[in-house]
Amino acid sequence: GGVDIGDVDSKALRLEVPIETIPTADEITSTLLKDLPAARKQRAAAFVGALYKAYVELYFTYLEINPLVITDSGVYVLDLAAKLDATAEFMAKTAWGEVDYPPPFGRDATPEEAYIADLDSKSGASLKLTVLNEKGRIWTMVAGGGASVIYSDTICELGGASELANYGEYSGAPSEQQTYEYAKTILSLMTKEVHPQGKVLIIGGGIANFTNVAATFKGIVKALREYQMKLQEGNVRIYVRRAGPNYQEGLRVMREVGNTLGIPVHVFGNETHMTAIVAMALEKRSVPQLTPTETHTANFLLPGGQSASSVSPGSV
Repeated sequence: GGVDIGDVDSKALRLEVPIETIPTADEITSTLLKDLPAARKQRAAAFVGALYKAYVELYFTYLEINPLVITDSGVYVLDLAAKLDATAEFMAKTAWGEVDYPPPFGRDATPEEAYIADLDSKSGASLKLTVLNEKGRIWTMVAGGGASVIYSDTICELGGASELANYGEYSGAPSEQQTYEYAKTILSLMTKEVHPQGKVLIIGGGIANFTNVAATFKGIVKALREYQMKLQEGNVRIYVRRAGPNYQEGLRVMREVGNTLGIPVHVFGNETHMTAIVAMALEKRSVPQLTPTETHTANFLLPGGQSASSVSPGSV
């Protein structure tokens, strides 16, 4: 165990197993157990074969047993470390049973993280939140796991890593109420303290496949209205970019609330690159002033301008 203890690479015996195959007892014995006493080989080969089968069927990504004791009468696992592929939970949850995962980053979850984790466990949607820097000035509310990575990477690439406050995502068609609870939790964290430079909230995402953008945005808008005074006190600026089913209605609702919050709210659709709002939020590029145009959703015309626009206090 440990680092640089012994020369494992030169001494270890290896058996490469092709994908979708299970090693035979003979392969295991001749390759891995050739130095084991004959009386223990059959028992050890059966154990290794069963262990590999369980590793594959239960979607492990890593498994280490150290030490492993093999006697003439049995096999004894004295210590074990393993990792599961969390993305396989929907297929393997029944087989896994109740799994208690260690806290991320070696610390206990904050009350807000625990609350979102509880919501996530009771929902068919995905709701994730990790607080990176509670005093940070750059907060995100991103739809989609892939999009959340892209937004975070872009923030860091543009020099905002030290101010990035959170990481997380909402996806899988959460309801308006679930999105409200998620947004409210982030806003409660964001408005705890006032930053001398003010704060920015990036509400982003790619093009949704089946999430109702209007429903999720209505949940976010409800939370924004609830925290209106604190958002004003914290000198918060909001940048929105989203597309997908019923997104024009969602942008319209977001644009309307921007007229009443008393803080700058800049709203964009799929005509704007998904990470462009990051550069705007970090003041690496100017916010374009676009003329609203009429936009169709499904078979009806939504009232008002639907394309990207910027809304700031006092604008119409």
